[in-house]
Order: sequence, then structure tokens, then C-alpha cells
Amino acid sequence: MSELYKRKNPHRLFRDKENAMLAGVCAGIAEYFGFNRKGVRLATVLVMLFPPFFAFVVVSYLVLAIVLPVKPGNLYASTEQADFWRGVSNAPSDVFGSLSHRFRELNLRLEKMEAFVTSREFEIDRELSRK
Repeated sequence: MSELYKRKNPHRLFRDKENAMLAGVCAGIAEYFGFNRKGVRLATVLVMLFPPFFAFVVVSYLVLAIVLPVKPGNLYASTEQADFWRGVSNAPSDVFGSLSHRFRELNLRLEKMEAFVTSREFEIDRELSRK
């Protein structure tokens, strides 16, 4: 299969065994959404305090602990890459809007360079530098 059809976004939901307290489910959810790990753990415990939700949280945690793969160690090359892919997954319009803005700026710079290179001044400068 061609490289074009492979999924390039490494931002997926994993169990984070490096920062785990039990199975790494809360740490993985916190990393996926960009939340604080302690906050996600605290919210999970608080939801478990309500009797109707206790069984749901326990069963969900166990299912996620079984279903989710463990996070690979070399998933991202840098923290900037991790932030970029998290932004693509969580707010794609913001990320692509900023990329569009950067490409517009690069296009304007390229247009200015093309205008200079095709101008008469550039030809004169080039002729003077040859002599």
C-alpha cells in the first residue's frame, strides 16, 4: 500500500503506562485531551462517589484498560509536534486557520522576491556585480 494512504496523525487515545497509577487510563485520557492528570483522576473519583455512576465508571475503566493499547515510547519527536497533533484532533479549524495564514504570508514573501528578481534593478545589480 502507498505511503499516502497510511494515517499520519499519531494523536490517538492510549493508556499511558509511564504516568499510570493503576492501568494508565486516566493519564491517557488527560494526555489525549491536554488536561491535567491529577484533575482527570480527581474527576473520576468524584464521579465514583455518586452511587448510580460507580458501576459505570468501574466498568468503563476496566473496558478501556483492556481495549486501549499502551502508548509507544517514541510517539512524538518533540513537544511541539505533540501540541500540533493534539490541536489537529481537538480544534482542527484553529490549526488549519493558522497554517493558512502562514502560507499566505509565505506566498506574499515569494511574490515580493519574484517581483524583485524580474525587475530591472535586479538585472542592473547582477551586471554590476559581474564586473
